[in-house]
Amino acid sequence: MQITLTVNGESVTREAEPNQLLVHFIRDTLRLTGTHVGCDTTQCGACTVHVDGKAVKSCGMLAAQAAGKAVTTIEGLAAADGTLHPMQAAFRSCHGLQCGFCTPGMVMSAIDLVQHHGCHNEQQVREALEGNICRCTGYHNIVKAVQQGAAAMQA
Repeated sequence: MQITLTVNGESVTREAEPNQLLVHFIRDTLRLTGTHVGCDTTQCGACTVHVDGKAVKSCGMLAAQAAGKAVTTIEGLAAADGTLHPMQAAFRSCHGLQCGFCTPGMVMSAIDLVQHHGCHNEQQVREALEGNICRCTGYHNIVKAVQQGAAAMQA
């Protein structure tokens, strides 16, 4: 089947199998490999993208369900001149990563947290990121990064 959606601000029309997950459509069909496949069961959050402005675990959504919608991946956050999104910059400056596998999903979830729920304290950040697993960092620098990124986004 053919589907049309907007990905990172550009309209795309491609073939998709009826049972193809959005994460595989993004990675395999569109070749946007910043969105990671971790668990394929919506448990780890590595595949988080924004669909119509809200964080979605793309391994739990069919590509066909995204037809007509706007999808933003980690590749779509930076400005055209390469300037990082404030949340990306905060993860970089706070060293909110170690191996980096979870980072795209963490960044996308953190942006959703700030845009839709505010970012008031450390406990709220930790609770909001419960659906995103990091096996390396212990979350301390991730929480600092989200708080710094939130402050920059709200400035």
